[in-house]
Amino acid sequence: MAKMIKLWVDNIEVEVQEGTTILDAAKETGKKIPTLCYHKDLAPSSNCGVCVVEIEGTKGTKRACSTPAWAGMKVITNSKKLRELRKTLVEMMLADHDVVCPTCEQNNKCELQDLAYLLGVDDKRIPKVLQKKPLDLKSFSIVRDPNKCISCGRCLTVCQDIQTVHALTINGRGFEGTITTPFDKGMADSPCVNCGQCTVYCPVGALHEKSDIDNVWDQLLDKDKYVVVQEAPAIRATLGEEFGMDPEEVTVGKMYAALRRLGFDRIFDTNFSADLTIMEEGTELINRIKNGGKLPLITSCSPGWIKFSETYFPNLAENISTCKSPQQMFGTLVKTYFAEKEGIDPAKICSVSIMPCTAKKFEANRPEMRDSGYQDVDYVITTREFIKMIKEAGIDFKNLPEEKADDIMGKYTGAATIFGATGGVMEAAVRTAVAILSGEEMADVNITALRGMEGIKEASLTIPLKEGGELPVNVAVVHGLGNARKLMEKVESGEKQYHFIEVMACPGGCVGGGGQPYNSTIADRARRGQSLYKEDAKLTLRCSHHNDEVIKCYEDFLDAPNSHKAHKLLHTNYFERCKITGDTIKETTSKH
Repeated sequence: MAKMIKLWVDNIEVEVQEGTTILDAAKETGKKIPTLCYHKDLAPSSNCGVCVVEIEGTKGTKRACSTPAWAGMKVITNSKKLRELRKTLVEMMLADHDVVCPTCEQNNKCELQDLAYLLGVDDKRIPKVLQKKPLDLKSFSIVRDPNKCISCGRCLTVCQDIQTVHALTINGRGFEGTITTPFDKGMADSPCVNCGQCTVYCPVGALHEKSDIDNVWDQLLDKDKYVVVQEAPAIRATLGEEFGMDPEEVTVGKMYAALRRLGFDRIFDTNFSADLTIMEEGTELINRIKNGGKLPLITSCSPGWIKFSETYFPNLAENISTCKSPQQMFGTLVKTYFAEKEGIDPAKICSVSIMPCTAKKFEANRPEMRDSGYQDVDYVITTREFIKMIKEAGIDFKNLPEEKADDIMGKYTGAATIFGATGGVMEAAVRTAVAILSGEEMADVNITALRGMEGIKEASLTIPLKEGGELPVNVAVVHGLGNARKLMEKVESGEKQYHFIEVMACPGGCVGGGGQPYNSTIADRARRGQSLYKEDAKLTLRCSHHNDEVIKCYEDFLDAPNSHKAHKLLHTNYFERCKITGDTIKETTSKH
């Protein structure tokens, strides 16, 4: 049992476990010490100094985020000295900060803005020293604005320690230190996998997605364009948070209603192609197991993971499923299957996707994603961009009526909706694989061993075969690229052996994607995942092979899962990439 100690915070006695930081001890008394570089999900860096406190009997000040409390400690969090020191620190940041709050992507969400207001700082006390630097705009996914960076280090911690991508580094020391990319080449010419976790944790808008809002508005207002939209499962788990609704409920019907009011011509759902993905990927898995194919099969739904694997694990290329992600499968079918069904010229179709993921912008622009004869997905907007469009259009989201998606590519099962949570793709695949291999439906489709926020989860399943006997299947689920690196190193060395592995680049899966609301915590991600499982439990159809629109798509257009036509349209190939620039070196797989 952990040793308990007593201390006093502003004369209030509190008892905490030994090793608790002053910051956390203060929270137990109801006292919130101001912070800026600190984030509860990240190891404290002590960079900004805003959380300074005084301790009786000790000279100078201590940083509350990283200083452990000790027995008998008497902490002062509010004094004239501390107020002046905090103000001065924030004013110095503002002196070297591009203060353009009304036009900043993070206006009203900015932690520096909030702190400056709460501390009553005067940004005129210190002369401006900002020397404007060019914006880094080359990436398809992420904009880096060095003029807003306050060198808090959060993005470094996420990129280097949690994701282990190392696309960001620090150049120089002290006040002269600036966060940049290796050799100052920019995000597009770095190992960046576009996961966008840096944008979620950045407190000031120095990192944000490259916006496609104006492009989508232009398409919606163009009478010659037929604009079709899809929305990822994680979107419905997040919208309510931003509009004062119950954050534990999904907002599917209101989401569809908002899209109609924005002017989209046809509202479909990425969940349709998530069910389609299970049919393709599940069939691929079964074929590999039965025919001695390359194992383990590794999922390919996460574009951040795909680019990470191309960069750091090209030797595993043949293990990765050739299936496109649900976004890209959908995009291909919109300009082939849907266009043919409706008699619409695919050249006039604009395909828009709404994703929780900044890496989807990069994925949509990969040169191989044009199997429809056109760019399969024209524009990708994030959850944040979608919310902004709803507000810009003056839509009262909270009070919208519940509406349904359109037919042909709008129906989905519970298996598809859980794609947004870590472990969801694996669970969906197992539900269908068991039915195909055994010839019988699972009595209970809830596979709880694959759920939860543990970084790496393993399970051994025994599947009865319709021809007799049983098939043991070992699976693993991993989320966050740092965890993926650990697991893949063990797979490469032969230490770990599986049949099937699900990888999601972002901690928590898609509900924690880089395009989700700023400052999303691990707790937020867990809650969103639970809301998707709740929707799954409420749906009548919970297995992908029960989606009659997917079945009809095969009957009318694709022939069968993994058919020649399905491979041509729904599968892709991968490349080895340079670890320094991210450039492609050579093709490592073929979809045929």
